[in-house]
Amino acid sequence: VLDLAYEPLRLSGRCSLGPEARDAVWQLWSPNKALGLTGVRGAYAIAPAQAGADVRALDDLAPSWVLGAHAVSMLSAWVSPDAQAWLAGSLSRLSDWRVSLRERLADCGWIGLPGDANFFCAAPPRQLDAVALRAAGIKLRDTTSMGLPGHWRLGVLPPVAQEALHAALRRQEVLA
Repeated sequence: VLDLAYEPLRLSGRCSLGPEARDAVWQLWSPNKALGLTGVRGAYAIAPAQAGADVRALDDLAPSWVLGAHAVSMLSAWVSPDAQAWLAGSLSRLSDWRVSLRERLADCGWIGLPGDANFFCAAPPRQLDAVALRAAGIKLRDTTSMGLPGHWRLGVLPPVAQEALHAALRRQEVLA
């Protein structure tokens, strides 16, 4: 099974599986993140090319309820040319913002890990006061539970949010 929820937000690189390999696995897609609708739960699966019997068996096991109206609207909009054009335009902006965020973090001594999506993990030069950052409205995700102790997951956000993060990190440096 290949989780492709963030594939539409890939800002660089490409999936390591080519078309032939993808045809051999179940692909799970959820466009809610790419559309900025993280609270809307709607997704679809693409079955492997040779999975006809498995698809029928899954259809027989499917729950009797339908998707909510919000999810139906989201999935319908997802395939529209307008939504795809909006997403394509957004990727360029997100790429620029990612460069800016990495530069701001590097200015504060952080070391960022490679990443291709609209988020990445980075390690600060010293222990972070996450409680103080939270109090300042800054929310970072501790990645210890993901096997990356000492790192934080940062979403690529607009410049005003990046400036707030940068200022908060600078304040912590002064207090250290």
